Amino acid sequence: MTSPLPAITATQLTLSLGSGDHQVEILRGIDLIVPQGQTLALLGPSGSGKSSLMAVLSGLERASGGALQVAGADFAALTEDELAAARRGRIGIVLQAFHLLPTMTALENVMTPLELAGLPDARTRAAAELEAVGLGHRLTHYPAQLSGGEQQRVAIARALAARPMLVFADEPTGNLDHATGETIIDLLFARRAETGATLVIITHDPELAARCQRVITLADGRIVSDNAA
Repeated sequence: MTSPLPAITATQLTLSLGSGDHQVEILRGIDLIVPQGQTLALLGPSGSGKSSLMAVLSGLERASGGALQVAGADFAALTEDELAAARRGRIGIVLQAFHLLPTMTALENVMTPLELAGLPDARTRAAAELEAVGLGHRLTHYPAQLSGGEQQRVAIARALAARPMLVFADEPTGNLDHATGETIIDLLFARRAETGATLVIITHDPELAARCQRVITLADGRIVSDNAA
């Protein structure tokens, strides 16, 4: 029986911004293989390249060099439009700033990516996902009518509704109080376990990192430790 392809395979991944004398190297030769279903924490000081690495791995940013296979797609070879299409339905992203559309209800915020991905029964699926995160009674509320914790629950429902193979979370509790943050993390891990997705989390919290199967630390655009190595 053959083992499934890794969720992520990065080889000598680089990212540079600017040009000439003003060029800044953000990522400096990242080699990384993430098996399907793994929970992975990315640690490191500010400026170490964590968010840039996540942006490249999720297809939000294009690498300057190296090879990158994500969710079965060759991200290094795709155009911007093709990257967007590759993300759709395959990759879910949860950010600390929520990024909900203010003119849409909670239900519409979760429905929209399902509709864009061409998935059937978007309304029914979105409602079920909001029910699963404890917001079945808030379907018609707008983001401004929700607490920070509730908005992050909507963001998690939106990220997971399409049952993506990969979920990225960048400091998902950064704008929440400690108690609410713990509840959100419990929810994120529980929903991930139900879907079997691969989860990559950026965090400064060692307690959160300890909940992950694998912890990688970055410094100056390089991996300096990996407890799976």
